Amino acid sequence: MFQSSSRESTDNHHKPLEFKSLSKCSARNLLGEVDFLRIAATLKQDQKQKGKLGQFLTPAPVAELMVGMFGKFDLPQISLLDAGAGVGSLLAAFVAKLCQSQKRPANLDIVAYEIDPFLIGYLHQTLKLCDRECQIAGISLNYEIRDTDFIEDAVRLIGPSLFDNPDNCRFTHAILNPPYLKINAHSKVRDLLRSIGLETSNLYTGFIAATVQLLESKGELVAISPRSFCNGPYFRDFRRMFLEMMALDQIHLFDSRQEAFSDDEVLQETIIIHAVKQKPKFDNVIISKSSNANDDFMLSNSLAYTEIVLPNDSQQFIHIIPDTLSQQVIEKMANFTCTLKDLELTVSTGRVVDFRAKEYLCLMPKEDTVPLIYPLNFSAGYIDYPKVTKKHQALVYAEQTISLLVPNEHYVLTKRFSSKEEKKRVVAVVYDANKINCSWVGFENHLNYFHKDGGGLNLALARGLAAYLNSSLVDAFFRLFNGHTQVNATDLRNLKYPTIAQLITVGLYITEHFPSQKEIDELLQEELLSMSNQSENNPLIIKTRIDEALQILIELGLPRAQLNERSALTLLALLNLKPTDPWETAASPLIGITPMMEFMALHYGKTYKPNTRETVRRQTVHQFLDAALIIVNPDAPERPVNSPKTVYQIEESALELLRTYGTTEWKKSKNKLFLKISDR
Repeated sequence: MFQSSSRESTDNHHKPLEFKSLSKCSARNLLGEVDFLRIAATLKQDQKQKGKLGQFLTPAPVAELMVGMFGKFDLPQISLLDAGAGVGSLLAAFVAKLCQSQKRPANLDIVAYEIDPFLIGYLHQTLKLCDRECQIAGISLNYEIRDTDFIEDAVRLIGPSLFDNPDNCRFTHAILNPPYLKINAHSKVRDLLRSIGLETSNLYTGFIAATVQLLESKGELVAISPRSFCNGPYFRDFRRMFLEMMALDQIHLFDSRQEAFSDDEVLQETIIIHAVKQKPKFDNVIISKSSNANDDFMLSNSLAYTEIVLPNDSQQFIHIIPDTLSQQVIEKMANFTCTLKDLELTVSTGRVVDFRAKEYLCLMPKEDTVPLIYPLNFSAGYIDYPKVTKKHQALVYAEQTISLLVPNEHYVLTKRFSSKEEKKRVVAVVYDANKINCSWVGFENHLNYFHKDGGGLNLALARGLAAYLNSSLVDAFFRLFNGHTQVNATDLRNLKYPTIAQLITVGLYITEHFPSQKEIDELLQEELLSMSNQSENNPLIIKTRIDEALQILIELGLPRAQLNERSALTLLALLNLKPTDPWETAASPLIGITPMMEFMALHYGKTYKPNTRETVRRQTVHQFLDAALIIVNPDAPERPVNSPKTVYQIEESALELLRTYGTTEWKKSKNKLFLKISDR
């Protein structure tokens, strides 16, 4: 297939040895050795070079998860492309998986692209380790490291020479962790991508698009990338190209932005996609979700392709809906049909870019200044101004600054950026002009502001709009379709809203003391959705109950590893507590792991893969036992813990405590339980 440029030809191609079975232990050793190389490279890597190239090296657990998505390993010959190989973590995971397969190819060809000389040294070591494992497994390995720019080389290969000799560089499989890097509109790489029909602003979509074109028919792609390509105008061309050529099969996402690349400061939400190069689309697409790559407790939701990519959507948005609860959120949001244009409202980005207006900034207000509002001025639904802070709180009123200001009237402000793992993605406040005595005000560039024709809003309307934007329903919906840290004006324009009359009705209930999250959600339900609070299909009630269970685990001091949705749902199953049941009705049934998971699916819309039962036992139930929250086999103490009949029950004093949650007795009862546990 390819001639090697990285080794002598005698070392490049091995005749199959006597067939041997490669054990999981051997594969695990390969992954461990390569991950050690990754960690070593990360510690020594030049950070400036890393940033310049947009490199994020793939940890072994992520690589294993990705390789597990491929469908076919039983071909007589496999050709693998890794377009941004780094130290080779992905291709090593592929080799490990291949060597463990029952049916293996006779030949494996690997082409690995890497332009960083520092990483190429590690990549050589990885491929030698892969060669060792392939010899043991009876697979003839032929590999090549290409130290050339992948986009440039791909464009060359995609040209006429590809069609003159189609076997020269068609791949059966491609695995990819592309560089994440913005590309200038007038750069060489942008022109190269245009030559293959793609207009894009980020290198990662360019890598995926070029890789797709190098796959043979029915070839498979697994890629980990930012989620941002799934929606928005910037990646419309990429989505059209990708969805035209490829059939989506599976999408995996993570609960946390930082879990996939825990060694790096990654702000983007990452997803893993598996797709096959073919025109016909699969009837269904699997959407899976886990807290991190090590967690095999996975949500799994099978959706019709037409629910993932809507047939009449000219934007070709990719809708990622991981569970029934998410589907219910979408259904509830469908009650709101107004656009901002329908409401005759506009949302804009704050006009004051502080570093460009340095000479006009003042730390505190003076006679000739106007207020300057930053995100740090947000406080309990309103603006706290002025604040003693390093950020300048005022802007000199002058001819040069007039264009940066708006009239001092009522507005709704939102943060443009949410910090990592912030509880809410959409954070809105009311700018109440009655509280600040001035004629003009400046909004800093990290804010969006809602206005009407450049001026303010009716105060009741502003309060109602802020409450709507702060609702758990909007936040849950926004998270489904927005995979980055930004809340841009465009994102807010794409939202649907209640009518003006509905927003004002909500706003009339709000005083100078902005309502709590629970009160906002109840107000939304009662005034806008007309939903019964007793409806188990109400996503707000379901989310609130899960959040309550999680808060209980936090207050009881459970380890950080157990402070997640899995543990919260396990606690609710142990208590037989449905979304609308009062905490005082919590029960203590005898329940096994499988019935717990059935309870989660039936009452909380969370369907997990059946083979994840052991994760519940190992990573939640064991810790509940250690914390004396539950007991095992109270009906038959002699029953072995590993028996399929094993059951668990909430401990009696813990049950008494949990029944007081949300009352004045909770704190007092919690302290008593701690004393009981410490006496044991």
